[in-house]
Amino acid sequence: MAAGLLESRPGIGTVVAVPPESRKIERTQLLGNEIERLAVEAKKLGIPLEEVVMSISEHWRRLEGRQGGGLETERGGRGSR
Repeated sequence: MAAGLLESRPGIGTVVAVPPESRKIERTQLLGNEIERLAVEAKKLGIPLEEVVMSISEHWRRLEGRQGGGLETERGGRGSR
């Protein structure tokens, strides 16, 4: 069993531990490989940084507007792998 998933509390018993809040750098590192691939592909295709950022912003807004909050996009989402 992974360390830190459960904790003992006197008078209560064993409970599921609340995970520590991650720092910004840790969250950013989780996407490191995907960001690297995106940057390499965009450069290969000659897409300027401004267009890449604009495209990501559009996708982000579209995902925020969806009911149900699913993260799969119509094309290329995690669900399509």
